[in-house]
Amino acid sequence: MIAQLCAKIGANINLDLLEVALTHRSFAYEAGGLPTNERLEFLGDSVLGLIVTDELYKRFPDLPESRLSPLRSGIVNTKALADVARNLELGKYIRLGKGEEVTAGRDKASILADTLEALIGAIYLSEGFAKAEQIILMLLNPAIDEAINKGAGLDGKTALQELVAARGKNAPEYSITESGPDHDKSFVAQVLLSGKVAGEGYGKSKREAEQIAATKAYESLLSESE
Repeated sequence: MIAQLCAKIGANINLDLLEVALTHRSFAYEAGGLPTNERLEFLGDSVLGLIVTDELYKRFPDLPESRLSPLRSGIVNTKALADVARNLELGKYIRLGKGEEVTAGRDKASILADTLEALIGAIYLSEGFAKAEQIILMLLNPAIDEAINKGAGLDGKTALQELVAARGKNAPEYSITESGPDHDKSFVAQVLLSGKVAGEGYGKSKREAEQIAATKAYESLLSESE
């Protein structure tokens, strides 16, 4: 059955690695301590992040980091990765424990996204970086295009403003504190959503601090499971 998954994504994955990549910790614990997919997830997350970052860096040579960062977060967040996993029907291949099985774990965004990252780790180890890059870009191109259409050119504050508006939340509020002599001031910005601190940033100007705080809040919101 898992050979179908290899064929679907066009990869020749070592079957032992693939089996581990599909093993959720709930199954591993119930089976008496089998290896889980968490190490492969850790590896795959880094491979995925590098490939997406490299792709955006090359596509947008003039965009600063403050704009590239929220753009990347729109591609590699839990919801986006879970959508990719659903398109692959990855859920039906995951080895789940009984508890997760009865609580619809096969369609849980966090489990799907984590398993996709573990699968990427297995692809990287089996096929090497170039093949992993080819497959990742093939799988994520729709998510990349969507994120670009929504956010290319947006700075952190604008991206956050649009995201909270889309989710029906109150507009972000910013709090600034400054320190240091006039010739060498530094600023700390906090962005608050519904009165709670959602991100904090440091900079040599108010704008820089606010942009960093907004980007962190944006990334945090995107990482929340939906």
